[in-house]
Amino acid sequence: MFESDMIAFTTDARMEKAAEIVDTASEERIEAGGEMTGGGGPVEAVFWIEKAKDAQTGEERKVMTQWRIRGSAWLLGPDVDSEGAKKVREVLRQRMRRLEGKTQEDEEQWSWSREVTAHFGNLNPVMRGTFRGPPPGQPVAFPPGKGEELGQEVVDLQDEVARRNFRVVVIVPTEVDQVDLSDAKRARRWLYLWRGNSYHAKEAGGEVEGEWEKVEVWP
Repeated sequence: MFESDMIAFTTDARMEKAAEIVDTASEERIEAGGEMTGGGGPVEAVFWIEKAKDAQTGEERKVMTQWRIRGSAWLLGPDVDSEGAKKVREVLRQRMRRLEGKTQEDEEQWSWSREVTAHFGNLNPVMRGTFRGPPPGQPVAFPPGKGEELGQEVVDLQDEVARRNFRVVVIVPTEVDQVDLSDAKRARRWLYLWRGNSYHAKEAGGEVEGEWEKVEVWP
């Protein structure tokens, strides 16, 4: 239905990272969320890719590239379609592009809560069961609560307990740092800076590609 430059992953609302996403957000951003949906705190994610398959040949090749993504992170919970989460939806929708061939009617049949459920459904039953387990990071000296057991399997995509703890985290990137180390003697580095609808480069040597400015810098 949509495509975007955003990154999504799942987490447990009881984990420290979930609280940090909210606690480090500005007051305005915290108020933008619902009871379970919100956030907007700063985030930085790093990926190291050593090998990758060529899109055309399918052959594996060495890429030796580090990607560092900076931006803001948002939590999507069971109340994502509520009025309280409206501003969060607006922030994310601004960075989403409708796929070619999709219509306004298609978009009206799509929903945020259905998308969150799809992420939950993409997990296998054992992974879904972890959201019914003991609170992550809590010392084992504290006994788990009623029904909080390890190794549970959840088949019901609307399981009340698991869905209460399940969150989708969406990273809205504003800066991407790419370092190519495939040639040990000639490392290269690029910065991608989100410019939105501003089609003018602001950095020396920068070039605008879509909504991003790309500039090569010394590694």
